[in-house]
Amino acid sequence: MKQKVVLITGGSKGIGAATAHIFAQKQYQIIINYAHDEQKANQLKETLEKKYKATVLTIKADVSKKEQVKQMIETIIKTFGYIDVLVNNAGIAIDQTFEEKTEQEFQTVLNVNLIGPFLTSKEVAKYMLEQGSGKIINIASTNGIDTIYPESMDYDASKAGLISLTKNLATELAPIIQVNAVAPGWVNTEMNQELDQEFVKKEQQKILLGRFAHPNEIASVIYFLATEEASYINGSVIRVDGGFKA
Repeated sequence: MKQKVVLITGGSKGIGAATAHIFAQKQYQIIINYAHDEQKANQLKETLEKKYKATVLTIKADVSKKEQVKQMIETIIKTFGYIDVLVNNAGIAIDQTFEEKTEQEFQTVLNVNLIGPFLTSKEVAKYMLEQGSGKIINIASTNGIDTIYPESMDYDASKAGLISLTKNLATELAPIIQVNAVAPGWVNTEMNQELDQEFVKKEQQKILLGRFAHPNEIASVIYFLATEEASYINGSVIRVDGGFKA
């Protein structure tokens, strides 16, 4: 039986790294995409190889740049011959007050969080359609549904767009490729380490489980969507927020 191949964009840290761990544990061949932190990507590669005896490839590419995405996918196909699962995880947030937020910041967030998944899905889908199967899992956010923070309006808009993109791709690529999204609430990742502790306490009080998620708790749902157990889930958005009451 052939080993399956998963591409995780923004895979060197946070939810992406946790996702790489669970797929490696399940004997997938892993591609860790990163944009900046080569050291972190290589450290994760070494850990996965040592801990799980996994086959791991790291590729630097900015997912918002069409040519870089195309080159990345071509490299993966040349190396492995196919891609079974795409996890569109790469994302950024530039929190800023409405008055201070610039057009460039807004555009940058949209480029990475929304244009990136579009470009990557488009390139990967070509090969998935040829091979007759595939799963695309987009990492959205409850910010794209109903948790509103004006200082992150660009992030919120990008995640709402990603949810819409998920449903459109599921329609376009059915029945060969399943496309779903996971919408996490608050997660203990590097992105959230600089939050004011008083703000964190107030947010935790809104969560029925009384805490932020661990990245592994999001990764487990991502992995589930890649399995045959999720064979009848398509065009869906799975909320993973501990019971957040906005």
